[in-house]
Amino acid sequence: QVQLQESGGGSVQAGGSLKLSCAASGDTRCMAWFRQAPGKEREVVADMRMDGSSTYTDSVKGRFTISQDNAKNTLYLQMNSLKPEDTAMYYCAADSFCLPLVPSGFGYWGQGTQVTVSS
Repeated sequence: QVQLQESGGGSVQAGGSLKLSCAASGDTRCMAWFRQAPGKEREVVADMRMDGSSTYTDSVKGRFTISQDNAKNTLYLQMNSLKPEDTAMYYCAADSFCLPLVPSGFGYWGQGTQVTVSS
């Protein structure tokens, strides 16, 4: 059984930074960050695989960095140069495989942490 617990969300002004954390327990071969803004579908932000490779959605490339501390079994998302359009509930997700990178492809979810970016 996999359990995920996010933390680190908050409110910042545009251009600011936040770092999200996701403490995991259980077998988490693929972990990812998703986000969902009000009225929009949940979308993948970034994912990290066991080999250390990662991918990012185009809108966050160069601004967000996903990383993992294997000793602590914790996934991170460093978010820099935040924009108002980054405002969303951010979710940590995990499963055995990283494909497909869609919400239905992940069986384990955290409760979410809110990120609000003001202009």
